[in-house]
Amino acid sequence: MKMGSFIMIIIGIIGFLGIVDAQLEMGYYAQSCAKAEEIVQKFAHEHISNVPTLAAPLLRMVFHDCFVRGCDASVLLNLTQASGNKTEKTAVPNQTLRGFGFIDSIKSLVEAECPGVVSCADILNLAARDAVVTIGGPYWPVPTGRRDGKVSSANEALKNIPPPTSNLSSLLTFFGRQGLDLKDLVVLSGAHTIGISHCQSFTKRLYNFTGRGFGQDPSLDSEYADNLKARKCPNPKDNTTIVEMDPGSFRTFDLDYYKLVLKRRGLFQSDAALTTGVTAKSIIMEFVSSPLEVFFEEFGKAMVKMTQIGVHTGSSGEIRKHCAFVN
Repeated sequence: MKMGSFIMIIIGIIGFLGIVDAQLEMGYYAQSCAKAEEIVQKFAHEHISNVPTLAAPLLRMVFHDCFVRGCDASVLLNLTQASGNKTEKTAVPNQTLRGFGFIDSIKSLVEAECPGVVSCADILNLAARDAVVTIGGPYWPVPTGRRDGKVSSANEALKNIPPPTSNLSSLLTFFGRQGLDLKDLVVLSGAHTIGISHCQSFTKRLYNFTGRGFGQDPSLDSEYADNLKARKCPNPKDNTTIVEMDPGSFRTFDLDYYKLVLKRRGLFQSDAALTTGVTAKSIIMEFVSSPLEVFFEEFGKAMVKMTQIGVHTGSSGEIRKHCAFVN
């Protein structure tokens, strides 16, 4: 690691520590399971190095978990006959999530080292961070001490996860419910610099923006729209084809997503929405004109803030033996 990068990380950590919730701690497992974070980091580095495209799904999983009942790993729970309730996993926004087996594998390794000590919620957050770092993305400290939730609801996922068709007002409402502000919205949307989506998430912009069976979203660059219709999603009913959210660099955590948004080439309506507010657009323009490290630092701060939403600590919740099932 270059000395300049090392110094940036140290400065960043000092800044991050000021926004860590008192309920969580850096190195929470230092005495109870000293190798926990090392196990997660080693597994993430070994596997993400071979399959870098899994970093984006893991990061997305954290978003979807934290926006529903807080960061309690409720998104990992399977539907069981005993509960009779459809879990978050089954909700439409989560049906394309990937990486559950990845988290289960880490949990098995950690359980073998320290049975019943480390929560799935902490493993998910550590794994997502380490996966992003492995592909060259930003580092952020992950304070630990979260416990796992016992309830998971598909309906709550539908109500709380922002759909890709959201306008700026709706996005601010969704984020505001979680204690996040406009800057958090713009910064965290930058995660779209990596990963893929499916045609069904944006074909309305191409074929039915009017809601009457026709019309293209005027906020979408026409050349880009024509390319999507011709080469990616020629069938409006396609729900399987995948499309890069940041074409050309979807494996790289960089500023290209923001540059595309300014060119009206954001894939989702929610991407385009970021340019409809003066303050939101100014934040994007500032990132684009600044060194990449500026975005990395702000992204890290926003992740620290988001991953402390509604956490279970102390005697609240539990430490699951298996991430897909309550004890």
